[in-house]
Amino acid sequence: MSIENFGVGYVKARIAKQAKERRLGFNLSRKTLAERAGVAESTLKRFELTGEVSIDNLLRIALVMECLGDFEVLFPARQSFRSLDEMSSHERKRGRK
Repeated sequence: MSIENFGVGYVKARIAKQAKERRLGFNLSRKTLAERAGVAESTLKRFELTGEVSIDNLLRIALVMECLGDFEVLFPARQSFRSLDEMSSHERKRGRK
């Protein structure tokens, strides 16, 4: 079953678990990671326990743990074009479907 079949809470918990495992893989304490990322240690603890974290702090943590580039695939483009002609002939849709 794909992760898309689960709720937001599940995804947050999974990201938090993976972040903690990566931190431990780097042999970093919460205190050390928090200092290097420029976030409060309590913020890091809350993130690892609940998945709650601001996007700014998440990106700071990811930078220190060498996975900031992984966010590039988070919102891929939905449509790709093979040529400029194909792109210019595409009718842009606004609003809801």
